[in-house]
Amino acid sequence: MARLGLGENWQCVFANDFDETKATAYREHFSSSEELHVSDIANILPLDLPGQVDLAWASFPCQDLSLAGMGRGLKGERSGTFWDFWKLMRGLGKSRRAPRMVVLENVYGAITSHKGKDFAIICEALAEEGFTYAPMVIDAEYFLPQSRPRLFIVAFNHETRPPGNFIMDRPGSPWHPDAFSLAYDRLSTEGRGKWLWVHLPMPVRRKLKLSDIVEEYPKDVAWHTGAETARLLAMMTPINKCKVKSTSKMARRVVGAIYRRTRLGQQRAEVRFDDIAGCLRTPAGGSSRQIILFVEGRRIRSRLLSAREAARLMGIPENYQLPRRYNDAYRLAGDGVAVPVVSWLAKCLIEPSLAGKVSEEAA
Repeated sequence: MARLGLGENWQCVFANDFDETKATAYREHFSSSEELHVSDIANILPLDLPGQVDLAWASFPCQDLSLAGMGRGLKGERSGTFWDFWKLMRGLGKSRRAPRMVVLENVYGAITSHKGKDFAIICEALAEEGFTYAPMVIDAEYFLPQSRPRLFIVAFNHETRPPGNFIMDRPGSPWHPDAFSLAYDRLSTEGRGKWLWVHLPMPVRRKLKLSDIVEEYPKDVAWHTGAETARLLAMMTPINKCKVKSTSKMARRVVGAIYRRTRLGQQRAEVRFDDIAGCLRTPAGGSSRQIILFVEGRRIRSRLLSAREAARLMGIPENYQLPRRYNDAYRLAGDGVAVPVVSWLAKCLIEPSLAGKVSEEAA
């Protein structure tokens, strides 16, 4: 999805994932895919990487940094793959082939993992290799009908720097949450000196709504029976039941999004009717799959979010061939980075930083 977001003006010279199902989807969309290496990143060497590139992007596994990962952090087996990626970057640096820019992307929980210690360690690793870096939180909700705040750390080597009018001397909303202080306060003098407070222009507000992307006749999920929908409604707290009751009085169809969560040892169904989906998650690791609720007066229907709907919530184009199995397709979407966020970040910050000037479009 990072490649989709960067667009056709970029040439991808190396890509990696260990998941063969995702690799198959990648090959089907990008045709000739000699740059794709399907293996554990721990088995890749700096010699396997070609030349010096403008950008290295890493969306390393987030499970050990999320609540579902039980807080294992960077020492966890999955999120610990950051160090395998960073070993490659260090190797490139030793051979004077360090990428001009690096982007690291992860869940919001990466900021507060171990009270900011994991985030601070990543920042120090960047600083030790001579990178200045700009941490920021960008919510896909600016571009898509999905609440998906994500941490992005955009790093610059000595050849690149963000446009000067974007650099400020203090944090600012919405890009820099107060939680950043947990890591910032832990940093060395060098680490703080390499931190840049980059303030990006606000994106144009999206028009796309959740109700615009849902399917009336999905191919891979079935509508729940009346009894199943009734059980779902029974799992709601009085506040959530009141939301449904109020919505049923509207003279139109309203689409809501539901997640099942465990509250005080009891499974609950929580619904939102703001035409925005909750954050997509993978159907593994204890996370539930998102449910769509259609309310049309007294008629209430429910079903799982379809794979294509999940893809649309990530900005994946309609011609992208999803895996045939539902869970595989849902995982592909839930594991990814929102495509239009990448596009916006590229045009607004990455490309102007590489060019050394702010483009008219970015301005």
